[in-house]
Amino acid sequence: MSQFLRHYLLAIQFFTRIPVTGRLAAWVGFSPAMLRASAAHFPGVGVVVGALVAGLTAVLLACLPPSPFAPLVAAVLGTVLSVMVTGAFHEDGLADVADGLGGSSDRDRALVIMKDSRVGAFGSLALVLALLSKVALLALIGSVSPRWMVLGIFAAHVVSRTWPLLLIRLMPHVGDATGSKSKPLADQISIASLLAAGMWCFIALAPVFVAHCAIDSGAIHMSTWSPISPLLVALFASSLGFAYMGRMLWRRLQGFTGDGLGATQQLCELAFYLGLALSL
Repeated sequence: MSQFLRHYLLAIQFFTRIPVTGRLAAWVGFSPAMLRASAAHFPGVGVVVGALVAGLTAVLLACLPPSPFAPLVAAVLGTVLSVMVTGAFHEDGLADVADGLGGSSDRDRALVIMKDSRVGAFGSLALVLALLSKVALLALIGSVSPRWMVLGIFAAHVVSRTWPLLLIRLMPHVGDATGSKSKPLADQISIASLLAAGMWCFIALAPVFVAHCAIDSGAIHMSTWSPISPLLVALFASSLGFAYMGRMLWRRLQGFTGDGLGATQQLCELAFYLGLALSL
C-alpha cells in the first residue's frame, strides 16, 4: 500500500499542479523507475482532475440562473479549471505534435520541430480548435442533459488518460530520449501496470453506469436505449480517436513521444464528448 500511494502521488505531482511538496514529497521520493511505475496511475490522475472539473460544473449548473447559456458558462469555466489543474500539460503536447507533423513531412525534421518550445501556426490552430470544440460539445451535452454533462466530464478525463498507455505498450519511444520529458516512459509499460490502469478505469466508470439509472419511486426507468448506451458510444468514439492517433504517429514517426501521448489524451477526450453528444 505504501508503494501504491507513493507511485500514485508521484503521478499526481508530475502530471498536475496539485502541490505534493515538503515532507510529503520527501516521503514520496523520485526516481526514473518510480515515474515509469506511476504510469499505471494515469487514469487515477484523471479521477482527481475529472472529479474537480465535474464538481465545479455541477455546482455552476445548480447555482447559475436558468438560461440556455448556463451550460456554456459551466463548460468554459470547467475547461479553465482543467487547464489550471494540469498546467496545460496535455494541451502543450497537442500543440507540439500539430507543429511537428504539420510543419514538415520529414520524420527527423518533425521531431526537431516538436522539441522547440515555441508554438507555431499549426500548434496555435490546434489549441484554439480543440478548446472551442471541447467547450461547444460540453455546452451541447449540458443543454440536452446536465446530468450527462457532469458524468461525461468525469468519465472522459479517466478514459482519455488510459488510451495513451497502450501507445507506450505497442510502440517504441522515438526522438532524443536523453532530453525528452518522457524518457522514463521510453521502456514499454508492463502488463501488470496496464491491468492496474484498467482497474482504475473500471472502478471510476462503474459509478457512472449506476448514476445514469434514473431512480423514481424506487423503480429504475429504462428508455428505448439501454441506459448505458451513451457511455458505450462515447467509449467507442474515444477508441476511434486512439486508433487514429496511433496510426498517425506510427505512419509519421514510427513511434511515440511524450508530446504524442499528450495529443492522444486530448483527441480521445474530444472524441469521447463527440460520441456522447451524438448518442444523446
